[in-house]
Amino acid sequence: MRLVSFLILFLSAQLAFGQAAPSPQVAANTWLLLDFVTGQPLVDHDAGRRIEPASLTKLMTAYLTFSALKEGRITPEQQVPVSEKAWKMIGSRMFIEPRKAVTVDQLVQGMIVQSGNDACVALAELIAGSEEGFVQLMNREAERLGMKDTHFMNSTGLPHPEHLTTARDLGILASAIIRDFPKYYPTYSQKDFSYNDIKQPNRNRLLWVDPTVDGIKTGHTESAGYCLIASAKRGERRLISVVTGAASEASRAEESLKLLNHGFLFFDTVRLYEAGKPVSSLPVWKGESDVLDAGFLDDFVLSVPKDQVANLQFDLASMQPVTAPVAKGQQVATLRISLDGQLIGEYPVLALHDVPEAGLVGRSWDALRLWIKSL
Repeated sequence: MRLVSFLILFLSAQLAFGQAAPSPQVAANTWLLLDFVTGQPLVDHDAGRRIEPASLTKLMTAYLTFSALKEGRITPEQQVPVSEKAWKMIGSRMFIEPRKAVTVDQLVQGMIVQSGNDACVALAELIAGSEEGFVQLMNREAERLGMKDTHFMNSTGLPHPEHLTTARDLGILASAIIRDFPKYYPTYSQKDFSYNDIKQPNRNRLLWVDPTVDGIKTGHTESAGYCLIASAKRGERRLISVVTGAASEASRAEESLKLLNHGFLFFDTVRLYEAGKPVSSLPVWKGESDVLDAGFLDDFVLSVPKDQVANLQFDLASMQPVTAPVAKGQQVATLRISLDGQLIGEYPVLALHDVPEAGLVGRSWDALRLWIKSL
């Protein structure tokens, strides 16, 4: 079953949801809980405030690496030369060396499981020729994904005054990795990795605490604090939590799990409309048919506070007059959904089939009718 995501009116969603579910108290600077399927933010605190991403940066480095693998520009077994810059990287490392063979697959595991800064630089140099060139690709991809408040200065997350993002943008990026690269995402659940006779554990403690958690990335610097993006799948539902600026490793794990549990406990993800089934039939002018079925091309799912589905209010506003020709997938109406009088969001309703233009007589007759109607 294909599921469709829509742009949510963020503030309105928070107002509506805040009335139906208690907001958790989270010990962090910024945080966000996101429904992966619908793209809806369920609860948040300062999710739009710009912060240091620390090693959460490596999610974008991984995204571009996965893209290169998927497109065949690099291969998992490909051996990668280790530059002096990569070898001498500070911070967390997988301990690659200039004269020791390392493959793309090993670097990917070193980047994800061991959070290796050296692995990031080696991959960046392989894909773009230099880390500086790779950073340009990172920023271009961030813009394409809609990460409006993000700017990268390196591939690792080492502190830089212009290296900034937000919890909201990090949620977009984490969702994109899970959505676009299901083949590679399982690496984020790997609990340890050994290279150069050095075994290092995954820093995401939740992999040991909750079997439904299957990723995704930790981060830490003195200035950024302890950060964690975590994702859990329970049944058909997947939630993503973003926690930045926690006080310790233990705290970032505890607060992330608190958010995930809150989302699964206090919200439901429900299918409101089935793909291809009419939500409404609308009049069409100057067409071979006078009626158009309108609805959604994919299943329309929505996250709502638990046991509140029956209290949703629906308002369909047709974009009248709808005039032929109409193409399947063309927006012809807008569905407004509210809860307890507060707007959750507005969603485009689409034509479910084509309506070709009528002949000259039919068009002329409808043109006359429209003119009379407008008087």
